[in-house]
Amino acid sequence: MKNYFLPLLALLMGAGTARAQVPVLSSYPSASAVMFLDFDGHTVAGTSWNTTGPIYCAPSGLDAAQITTIFNRVAEDYRPFNLNITTDSTKFLAAPVDKRMRVILTPTYQWYGSAGGVAFVNSFIWGDDTPCFVFTGLLNYNVKNIAEATAHESGHTLGLFHQASYNSNCVKTTDYNPGTGTGEIGWAPIMGVGYYQNFTLWNNGPNSFGCTNYQSDLSVITSQNGFGYRTDDYSGTFATASTVNFSNNQFSINGVIEQSTDQDLIRFVQPSYGRFQLSAVPYNVGTGNAGSDLDMQVTLYNGSQTQISVYNPGALLSSVIDTLLNAGSYYLKIEGKGNVYAPNYASLGSYALQASFTEGIPLPLRQLTLQGQLNGDRHQFSWIVDADEAIVSQVLEVSTDGRHFAPVSQSPTSDRSFSYKPFANGSLQYRLNVVFDNDRQYYSNVVRLPNTASAPGPKVISTLTESNTIGVNSPGTFDYMLYDFNGKTLARGVVTAGINTITANSMTNGMYMIRFSKDGQQWTEKIVRQ
Repeated sequence: MKNYFLPLLALLMGAGTARAQVPVLSSYPSASAVMFLDFDGHTVAGTSWNTTGPIYCAPSGLDAAQITTIFNRVAEDYRPFNLNITTDSTKFLAAPVDKRMRVILTPTYQWYGSAGGVAFVNSFIWGDDTPCFVFTGLLNYNVKNIAEATAHESGHTLGLFHQASYNSNCVKTTDYNPGTGTGEIGWAPIMGVGYYQNFTLWNNGPNSFGCTNYQSDLSVITSQNGFGYRTDDYSGTFATASTVNFSNNQFSINGVIEQSTDQDLIRFVQPSYGRFQLSAVPYNVGTGNAGSDLDMQVTLYNGSQTQISVYNPGALLSSVIDTLLNAGSYYLKIEGKGNVYAPNYASLGSYALQASFTEGIPLPLRQLTLQGQLNGDRHQFSWIVDADEAIVSQVLEVSTDGRHFAPVSQSPTSDRSFSYKPFANGSLQYRLNVVFDNDRQYYSNVVRLPNTASAPGPKVISTLTESNTIGVNSPGTFDYMLYDFNGKTLARGVVTAGINTITANSMTNGMYMIRFSKDGQQWTEKIVRQ
């Protein structure tokens, strides 16, 4: 129905910011179908919205860092599909007119009324460039809420109605299913209301037309809009599993779970008896795997394809393996799963694997304890190391999400304390990385400290890159250092106020960290090259 439009509820109104330069971003440039996120203002004329003349939409009121975060969140929601989420108008204009949608993110809402956004159902395929809208001011310029509204309104244009809630008597309780749960795995449908939950997914549930009228979001999206799922990147069988090789006793993999039935099988060969460690992390934009659409389950098999163990922490979206293995072939199976809150339907999206191997049997360590406290605007640490072997290095590491750690300081081996003024990115988690002269490496307990610093630092425009260049939006002059997962420095230099481009020709696919510093403060962000 061409005249059927659906609004999304609004939140509190707040003050906007000045017009910003919009970063040029694309999630899947080769896709012919395009969802264009328009942040810089637009005049709407000659569409089904224009019953009283043109609509003059102001720019979004968001800065480059906010735009990038919104883009990354929305791109991950649509990662399973052969659809390019982009801020590049040229990609939109080059796409077939019946395979494109303009999503206007603007504070201009008065022409419509109080809502988080509004869209015509099925308008993606109309072929007349009727846009949909997200009202940034009514969403208090909050990047999480704007991203949720953007994915929601885009979903309407693809043919989706609301995922509603009903009681046991089949009486509708709300047009917007709010989901359930708390914490990292607290869940809500994208087509319900995702403002208040960390983990938002496509859903198969009753829509607003009745408790027995189930709507399979994935089926609707992929069956009636001229595009389907993206091409599978890894085989799901043992016989055709991709083989990855250790390099310097490590390997890394980036992949995508595209469909509910998708299983990625990865084969590796451990050269000798020793410790195998794996970090399996879904794509995210911050602490608690914020913005992720994938609850990861990893299964380990031996060379005979016999299951060794299943790794899927109940309260986390990521998974960790830390075990002793004999020399030989092994398989990793990566898949998306539901949890105590989220249904086992659309746990889909991108992920990164980082593995390491340590030969032999780790020797016992009697004690490795890290303690930390807040002293004014500084974080102070002390630690105890009780071992027979000599210490070769001890590095204090920091993380904003508890998954990816970056070096803060390498202390002399005789030191047992350290103090510094941290970067201004919320509460931080610390651990001590100690290497002994027998090449054994150990990590201490993790210490979490609040951060009272307030100075703004540089922001990476996109934490996901397909090239050897990294865009940085900086408020001033800062030193930077780019290094890989092992702490090897790939590039260093200085960024200045405005948009900067950093090039590191030695980057291969995997996870990296970039650290900015100025006047004793540090700002660290992770980057994934794929």
